[in-house]
Amino acid sequence: MYDRLLIPVDGSTGAARAVEYGLSVARATDAAVDLLYVVDTSIDRLIDPEEGRTLLDRSEKAGRRVTADIQKRETDLDIDREIRHGKPYEEILAHADDRDIDLCVLGTRGAGDRRLGSTAERVVTLADVPVVSVPDVEDLRLSLPEPLADIVVATDGSDAAERAADHALAIGERFGATLHAVYVIDSTVYDLEDAPRSIVGLLREGGETVIEEITSSAQEVNVPATGQVLRGAPASELCEYADGVDAGLIAVGTRGREGVPDRLLGSTTRRIIRDAERPVLSLR
Repeated sequence: MYDRLLIPVDGSTGAARAVEYGLSVARATDAAVDLLYVVDTSIDRLIDPEEGRTLLDRSEKAGRRVTADIQKRETDLDIDREIRHGKPYEEILAHADDRDIDLCVLGTRGAGDRRLGSTAERVVTLADVPVVSVPDVEDLRLSLPEPLADIVVATDGSDAAERAADHALAIGERFGATLHAVYVIDSTVYDLEDAPRSIVGLLREGGETVIEEITSSAQEVNVPATGQVLRGAPASELCEYADGVDAGLIAVGTRGREGVPDRLLGSTTRRIIRDAERPVLSLR
């Protein structure tokens, strides 16, 4: 399914969880792994040049140490490691292109920080390859394929959501997982209490049509699938639903029908990645 994975590392707890998750994906799919550490050269512009050089040298040494430790520990995997210099998100994207990466696995944020990290957000938004964002959650299950018994597919009928559903379907077929297709009628956009019943009915009908397309595709390859149309704030409803079925993965498109530019991450996707306590697969 995957030939080569990219796992960016930075020595943080959040990145360490992403490393463990990514390595388990590599084992489950017989994929090679690229460990990438980026020395952030933007920091030396903010301080004294000599101090900046010292910090960069320390950062590079730390990167070589942490990637070497992982490579030495994981002797059963085909692991390459690389140190690059520049802006982290730019170097991650460039490495993914240079090495024909099939999947990027990265942490979403540091411990105790509920914001989506700027590097993670930019990679998710701009990457041409699927990205799995791994939360810094203490009880996160880090071995596959057990966490992939259930996959929640968030859909709104957009092209990106369709691609995410197709990829989730391939994962479900590989691991024997059940797909749960979920469409949320956004109550933050539509005043459902005051809207005519005909409008609500059309919204539900549209959701049911999209759900049926996913479940029908799943049936064609013998992947168990369910469908659900919900009402509410999409990110909250999807995260709550994923908690309810104890999903091992949530699959989303990076932008839906919100009309956001290609270089911006959709607000629903951003909130799901920020709030979900389970890995999130995203595709452009």
